[in-house]
Formats: sequence, C-alpha cells, structure tokens
Amino acid sequence: MDELKKELESAGIGRVKEAEPLSQHTTIKIGGPADLLVEPSSIENLFKTMEVIKRHKAPFRAIGRGSNLLVSDRGIEGVVIKLGSGLDRLEQNGNEITVGGGQSLISLATSISRKGFTGLEFAGGIPGSVGGAVYMNAGAHGSDISKILKKAHILFEDGKIEWLTNEELEFSYRSSILQKKRPGIVVEAVFQLESGDKEAIMGELQKNKDYRKDTQPWNYPCAGSIFRNPLPNYAGRLIEAAGLKGHSIGGAKISEMHGNFIVNTGNATAEDVLALIQHVKDTILALDGIQMETEVEIVGRK
Repeated sequence: MDELKKELESAGIGRVKEAEPLSQHTTIKIGGPADLLVEPSSIENLFKTMEVIKRHKAPFRAIGRGSNLLVSDRGIEGVVIKLGSGLDRLEQNGNEITVGGGQSLISLATSISRKGFTGLEFAGGIPGSVGGAVYMNAGAHGSDISKILKKAHILFEDGKIEWLTNEELEFSYRSSILQKKRPGIVVEAVFQLESGDKEAIMGELQKNKDYRKDTQPWNYPCAGSIFRNPLPNYAGRLIEAAGLKGHSIGGAKISEMHGNFIVNTGNATAEDVLALIQHVKDTILALDGIQMETEVEIVGRK
C-alpha cells in the first residue's frame, strides 16, 4: 500500500489520505478507516487513479457524498475513490445537461429548476451525488432518475470506459446494472429535461424539500431510507405498525419521525445499526410474513 500511495501522490491526481476515517465521509457519521482515500481533481485524474490501482491490483470502491451507505467499523480495504469537487461540472445544451458524477443532486435540482427546466423536482431534498443517484436509480414522489437519464459515462472495474444508454443501464426500482451485473463508477450523466413554467417548477421543488424536512429526521446523522419498500406495502408503515419506532440498540435508533430511518444518536457503530436492521427484519417477517430487503448499501470489512 505504501508503494501505491507514493505512486498516486507522485501522479498529482488529487488528495491522497492514509487511514482516513470514513465516518467523516458518510451522512450517518459511521465507518472505520479506508486504507487509502483518493479524491481525484478531474475526470482525467480519475482515469489515472484507476490505471494506478489496476497496475497494483489493489481492491477499490467509489463513494460520492456518503448517503445511502453504511461502512463497517473495520473500514474498507484498499482504495476508496471519492467523487467530489473535481467531478462536479455542469454543462447545458438546450434541454440537455451533462453533469459530473460528483455533483450534488440537491444543488443540481435547485439550479436547473431556477432556470425553468422541469424533470428534477422529485430530487429536491434527496442527499447524495449524481453518480450515486444513477447507480441506485434514486427517486421520490412518483419519479426517479430513469425517467430523465439519456445516457451515462461509466468507468468499469476492468478500467474500460463506456457510455451506456438508459436501456443498457437496466433500471428498476432503486437498482441498475451497475450494482451487480456490471459494477462501475458513474463519471458523467446526460439528462433530458423540458422547459416549463419557472414559478410552478420552483414551487414543486420547494414542496418536495419541505416534505422531506417535515417527515424525515435529517437533524440527526442518518443514511436515508434503510429498507426498500416491499410494494404495495411501505417499509416505514410496516415498521411503525410493528411498534418499532424509537427502538434503539447502542447508539442507533429507529427514528420516531419516520420508521424507515435509523439515526445515529451520537455514538452509534455500524454493528449497532446492523443489529437494529436484523431486529426489524425478524420482527416484520414474524408479524407480516414479509422479507425486508435493505436499500442502504452495506460495505467494508466483515
């Protein structure tokens, strides 16, 4: 790992940190260290980073703004590539926009809506990056990324770079081909939007932001929705009906505001959260016969 670190630093690809606590890079404020954390300063430097990693045959994974992510207390082996300020460009060509994978989804939705373009109002209040949103087909309020994405520029695990169309990404509920079948990093995304009434668009965006603020516990560190909705049921309603709101294990607590959120009350560990997730799964299976599946991505050393 020392040689890998030296080569990444000498390549001048951006910030390189050793044994970086990932609790500082996740919205739930939980996670042990990454052997190396790399923040490429440009798309070109992201490609260089991958070339060096592949040459050293080191394990790696990418993160964005750290939402929808639970990192093990033992951290992540190898290199964590953080897509941030170096990959947040925004280019507009009529109703089509090209956005870097590190761009904030909330910031994007706000800036585009202010220009009178419709299609991203559903993203008001969804934390995380554009790359993460494409990766998991993020959505809310009856819409999702698949409704507006034209294509995405993907850096695959083998180092190949390819544009995938909406159809090729095989979107489904909170899922895409990138999660299991063809793991990769979303470098850029191209969205097709429509012109509309600016005041109406901004009103819808604000309504969605207010709804999030009023119904979800973002005043505490959390990772977002923990479970996928087992449609036609909703995870939060099942958890509330089971009387689990407010239940806690260690420093992790099921929010009293929304049953599908687990909050870090100050000193939660990943083990606390995992134990609480398992308790919910066991309870809902016993009461309702429903096997709950996590939406939050659980990563890192076992």
